Amino acid sequence: MIALLGGLGAAVCWAATTLTASRATKLIDPRSVLAWVMLVGFVVAAPLTIASGVPSGLGLREVGWLAATGAGNVGGLLLTYSAMRVGKVSIVAPVTSTEGAIAALLAVAAGESVGIGSGVMLGLIACGVVLASTSPAGGSDGHPVRATLFAAGAAFCFGGGLYATGRVSASLPLVWALIPPRLLGVVAVALPLIATRRLRITRQAVPYVVGSGLAELGGFTLYAIGSRHGIAIAAVLASQFAGLAALAAFVLFRERLTRVQLVGVVAIAAGVAVLSALRA
Repeated sequence: MIALLGGLGAAVCWAATTLTASRATKLIDPRSVLAWVMLVGFVVAAPLTIASGVPSGLGLREVGWLAATGAGNVGGLLLTYSAMRVGKVSIVAPVTSTEGAIAALLAVAAGESVGIGSGVMLGLIACGVVLASTSPAGGSDGHPVRATLFAAGAAFCFGGGLYATGRVSASLPLVWALIPPRLLGVVAVALPLIATRRLRITRQAVPYVVGSGLAELGGFTLYAIGSRHGIAIAAVLASQFAGLAALAAFVLFRERLTRVQLVGVVAIAAGVAVLSALRA
């Protein structure tokens, strides 16, 4: 039950952060959105990290993996926000949800074997990404190719971050996996923008960036809790954040996809769900 609730809770939170961030990127630039999201997360995660103390298993190797976790998350979010500024949530979310597939590929590159079923699903996901990025004949609503390229880059960053998190999570407490992205985001993104007076915010954007920061942090926490009680169930349910976000975008934002794009999105969602179960 904990695995089910954790995975479902993560999917809901990640869908929420996708939707709120997509609205924020229409009001302020992606770097400012990222800075505010990281500042919100840092305010919440920093006291918890300090209260937990320095873990005994923290060494140079773990610090390196923590740095990779932070870089992957921050880079992935920046590319995701850039994608949502020029594209639709219903395309961006499914493509970024392939982060698990990217992590699987990295594991294979590091020597882990992959079965026939996983290979087929990776191929299905790749085909889905290509179809989702196609433009309608005679014009397009937004820039689906650019959005897909940004989202694919985000998936690679997130995938690297997931792989790094997996390597370090066994030896460090959960809270220590939460702080690196927020710390890096504050130091590398927020503070330079503040120093150069380029950090932007509007009254309309405030609830979106606050909500996105809290939901992004909450989703990661819930998934981590759920995966400790059942990786397969938590992973499959959490990966469905893309479907929830796409459905919500259809209802709330009146987003429309061509039939070819819809086939691509469905292929991605199905491939991610099945691959998550196989890899688990």
